[in-house]
Amino acid sequence: MKQSLIINNIKQRLGIEQLNEMQQEVARLSASKLLLLSPTGSGKTVAFVIALLRTITAPRGKVQAVIIAPTRELVMQIAEVIRPIATGYKTVACYGGHSMIDEARSLTSSIPDIIVSTPGRLLDHLNRGNVDLTGVNALVLDEYDKALDLGFHDEMRRVVRPMKSLLLTVLTSATVLAEMPVFIDFKSPIILDYTEKTEAPRYRMQVVNVASPVRDKLQSSLDLLRSLPNGKVILFVNHRESASRVYDFLRQNRLPVGLYHGGLEQIDREKAIDLLNNGTTPILVSTDLASRGLDIDQVQAVVHYHMPPSAESWTHRNGRTARMGADGTVYVITAEGENIPDYIDFDRDYVPTGEKNENPIKSDVATLHFNAGKKEKISRGDVVGFMINKGGLESSQVGKIVVKDHCVLVAVPRNRADEVLTMLAPHKIKNKRVRITKIKV
Repeated sequence: MKQSLIINNIKQRLGIEQLNEMQQEVARLSASKLLLLSPTGSGKTVAFVIALLRTITAPRGKVQAVIIAPTRELVMQIAEVIRPIATGYKTVACYGGHSMIDEARSLTSSIPDIIVSTPGRLLDHLNRGNVDLTGVNALVLDEYDKALDLGFHDEMRRVVRPMKSLLLTVLTSATVLAEMPVFIDFKSPIILDYTEKTEAPRYRMQVVNVASPVRDKLQSSLDLLRSLPNGKVILFVNHRESASRVYDFLRQNRLPVGLYHGGLEQIDREKAIDLLNNGTTPILVSTDLASRGLDIDQVQAVVHYHMPPSAESWTHRNGRTARMGADGTVYVITAEGENIPDYIDFDRDYVPTGEKNENPIKSDVATLHFNAGKKEKISRGDVVGFMINKGGLESSQVGKIVVKDHCVLVAVPRNRADEVLTMLAPHKIKNKRVRITKIKV
């Protein structure tokens, strides 16, 4: 794919007017082996996509490029970045929790040019004969160090084994240089280390002291959230059970809150992120699962309900806010006598008063759910037209739209949601009768 077209698509379809320093450097390079070290939120996905797309040829009925990522959330994020740029190419995302049948059809009915996948799911398709990787000439192992830490060495080794004609191999990490995987030929790579070059995040660090570690932490988190101005907040805990307990408490106190952890079904995890991003539930209670590999914009604050278990966890949690030059605040709720690790430092203490901010965190958005999506040939454009022509909304009132395989989520003004549902009920979209409901939060 021509680099001029790649850069133009990045500008026109992703709205990135100017590539950052790292992306420009990748665009200038002609490397067969590239190691890209850069923090979360620094734009390294766009950077390695430039190198990957520049390597592949016109569609030829074979898989040409594979991107392997350690988590399903990261796979979905990468796929959403690459599809608008890779015009004329078919991109398929494969991950656990996604329909195996749908993936198999996507891989075999019309062979994709690009696959983005978790290691285990791609190996599963390889073993079932759903995919041929012998023609792959571009490979990216995104956050390879995390994949190795999670125990995916053998899966990645077996997936990479058929790739005998690689012209480009890219490894990325959000942290420092880690041990190289032994299953690929990665001698003498070009190393781009932006872990130090990236602008330091502009967030303030504040500690919230409480007396009792359970009851008072719950109340303090409520008081803190009520005192913050309107915006997105992620509150991190260390365990799934704690996430559910804090979520239930905040919800009982009528805060617009969502829940995210590894014990939830994949569909519920995806929905939690979608509702955070579109403003339906601007507060998210989560384990460290949400600390990296997710596309979440404009988080104004991170709250550590529990002390992060490691320096790496501390870094990645805080990386959710103050991204891409924005400001943010980090709060740590500490109980009396709780040990504070050396890697945690504070600018000042913060004492929540319990009084609401003049512009408190709130949700003016509701989300409508359509029970049809990409596989039923429903596009974003179809939904926009339907909401305007049949739902009585102005174009400015149609919020974020997420089109998935078998459903669509549409953000609408909360005070219009029921009225819009009533207006849409008698009508078909693209001559299809689709069930539309309002998601309860």
